[in-house]
Amino acid sequence: MKILFLGDIVGNSGCAAVRKYLPKKKEELKIDFVIANGENAAEKGLGITEQITKDLFESGVNVVTTGNHVWDQKETINYIEKENRLLRPLNLDKLSPGKGFDIYLAKNGLKVGVLNLMGNIFMKKCEDVFEVAQEFIKKNKLKKDYDILIVDFHGEITSEKMAMGHFFDGQATFVVGTHTHVPTSDIMILNKGTAYQSDAGMCGDYNSVIGMNKENSLNRFLKKKYQKHYPADGEASLCGSIIECDEETGLAKNIKQFIYGGILKNSF
Repeated sequence: MKILFLGDIVGNSGCAAVRKYLPKKKEELKIDFVIANGENAAEKGLGITEQITKDLFESGVNVVTTGNHVWDQKETINYIEKENRLLRPLNLDKLSPGKGFDIYLAKNGLKVGVLNLMGNIFMKKCEDVFEVAQEFIKKNKLKKDYDILIVDFHGEITSEKMAMGHFFDGQATFVVGTHTHVPTSDIMILNKGTAYQSDAGMCGDYNSVIGMNKENSLNRFLKKKYQKHYPADGEASLCGSIIECDEETGLAKNIKQFIYGGILKNSF
């Protein structure tokens, strides 16, 4: 089984690239299931809307994860209650609408669990992510409750992400970091069989500052007059990972970086 995970989709450019490239690459690479982080997919790069979520599903995304910007578009508060394929971090306040975890049926009949977590360091206040992860592992088991488990860890610092990767080693198929919008080259399979990457990167215009207009961002750093951040609108690159899963164990057999389109060097 092959799973494609796509990093944070940023603004109109990122959404356009998903619509343009994903259907053909999904077919060409024989991808069985697609997960994408959509928390920056709205026009101004903050949050996600109902229509954008539906467009992503139409383009071939099976599940959309989020992070600290999940509530930036207020309509999401109601929409997430009725759409179980749109997740928010599990360790948000327990009274938050929506879910942080669910199990989905892939086209090959396997059950794919998707868990959305958010880091505690330099991020919005949320419950202790390691306590929540520990409680999750106690209640849910690979090859018992689901055949595959993908963990999107939306966090700022690599040490916290790496620690979570090792914490889930042998308990998940893939632990991947999102949020920093820069693809890391530390793709690996950990000792007990879990694939890991510190950050999947973004699906956005890389002629930018992490997806935002570069001139405006430079003005801010130079203490000149600037506007509120807004996304760059050039051709986007899709960034993420392709995981080949062992259907018997639920662990990873292989993992490759996926980069396609835009100005980055393409891997496929």
